[in-house]
Amino acid sequence: MAPRFTPLAGAAVALVLSSGLLSACGGSSSSSSGNGIVSKSPKEIVAETRAAAEKASSVHVSGSIASASAPIALNLDLAAGRGGHGQLSEGGVGFEVIQTGGTVYIKGSPAFYRRIGGPAAAQLLQGKWLKAPATSSDFASISSLTDLRKLIDSALASEGKLSKSATKTVNGQAVVGVTDVTRGGTLFVATKGAPYPVAIVKSGSSGGKVNFARWNEPVTIRPPADAIDISQLRSSK
Repeated sequence: MAPRFTPLAGAAVALVLSSGLLSACGGSSSSSSGNGIVSKSPKEIVAETRAAAEKASSVHVSGSIASASAPIALNLDLAAGRGGHGQLSEGGVGFEVIQTGGTVYIKGSPAFYRRIGGPAAAQLLQGKWLKAPATSSDFASISSLTDLRKLIDSALASEGKLSKSATKTVNGQAVVGVTDVTRGGTLFVATKGAPYPVAIVKSGSSGGKVNFARWNEPVTIRPPADAIDISQLRSSK
């Protein structure tokens, strides 16, 4: 009998995307001269960093986010218009993910497969990749997380009043902060070179850290061979 799958992984990733201004510390391109972002209003800073990020060819995203059940960690390389790859985990139970060509692939640890499908899934799927269309209900939120444009749109969403903070250094980068007073998250933007997001930080029970680094560096994305289509598993039950 084929294992019964649940949308656990997708639900975990959806939490990442719904957090808005959320977390972290990261890197970005820089030069010796300022980029003028410090003199802008909070709304202008958010608009300019969004525009810069949406023009980028790639980025590395990493960090952890609190949730009601367990911390969610992510470590992803994303390429604009091509997808992404990396690792995601919830409470230490993780899986690898690749998204490219309209298909999402995941390969879970034995603990992950036991969690979503029980002992039968852990035995049947050990060391194997699963695949499904990126638009499928189980994988749509994972697909969104591995889409550079969608991730930036979600991460830089803001509500209500924005407040600009003094300049500081985050992970070796000179930054200016913009706090979403409504949600409590602070976005840190590079003040040298392109005004890329360097960090978003949020404290409290729904807080965490997400890092943005290695902007525009080459990213290679290859689909795994011999992945098992989830629809085949379901149809064999």
